[in-house]
Amino acid sequence: MTKIVFMGTPQFSVPILESLVEHGYEVIYAVTQPDRLVGRKKVLTAPPVKQAAERLGIPVLQPEKISGSAQMQTLMETDFDLIVTAAFGQFLPTKLLEHAKINAINVHASLLPKYRGGAPVHYSIIDGQKETGVTIMEMVRQMDAGDMVAQKAIPITASDDVGSMFDKLSILGRDLLIEKLPAYINGELKPIPQKEEEATFSPNITREQEEISWSKTAIEIDNQVRGMHPWPVAHALFEGKRMKIYKTKPSEKTTDALPGTIVEKTKKQLFIAAGQGSVLEILELQPAGKGKLSVVDFLNGVGKDVQIGQKME
Repeated sequence: MTKIVFMGTPQFSVPILESLVEHGYEVIYAVTQPDRLVGRKKVLTAPPVKQAAERLGIPVLQPEKISGSAQMQTLMETDFDLIVTAAFGQFLPTKLLEHAKINAINVHASLLPKYRGGAPVHYSIIDGQKETGVTIMEMVRQMDAGDMVAQKAIPITASDDVGSMFDKLSILGRDLLIEKLPAYINGELKPIPQKEEEATFSPNITREQEEISWSKTAIEIDNQVRGMHPWPVAHALFEGKRMKIYKTKPSEKTTDALPGTIVEKTKKQLFIAAGQGSVLEILELQPAGKGKLSVVDFLNGVGKDVQIGQKME
């Protein structure tokens, strides 16, 4: 039986871990990030992989930083065949990668060499890509640069956001890994080197990137909103206060108004001028100090005095 050390943290990783166990692989450790304080009430919460591992009876290691840690030493003193990672969130030391008898592989949520790094799903949507996918690759010290074991694409629809794509890619990655793993373990798969000249990168989203620039077209802003939902969430300024924008829709309307101007308002709809004469419909938002609201609830509540001609910035 192949002995595996699994490394992952968010919900994306959970179906992959569960499927390894279901298909008879011996997962001897689940390595994940430490518990974190979550939410406004700062509740100490275990990452999804820890919760799944404990449910499956798998020992859990939670190094703040794996390099040089006691948990690293535990792994170096353990015999195992394969490391499988999926959204773990840390670089692995070379000597740990080399300690695996077979190799270390990663399930990465992009069509490598596009979107190496920590936020591939966000950027694929923000950039308006028509498809994304998963790549299973061998791990090397350079970020997401290892040889590719397998790859599979999936469309990005106009209604997809980061949350929905993470769910789809998690299942895609799970199924691709289970399909290809036996042949890889047996040495029947020949990994393919990435084309370095085609590499692009997806570093973690910054606070500045969350800010909506109304000079962009309605389609570009909608891509940004979907590419930051449900986290970290795009925002704009309205009357000097931050307003989070959760859901939008490019409109077929056109306008001569300056970008950011409210050009139409009814009891159920709100339209904002965007770049190149385009118009964006706001569907779901969160005013400063309030909860998330549908645009209908906003316009009939705290936003009832919003006027055509006012501007978002």
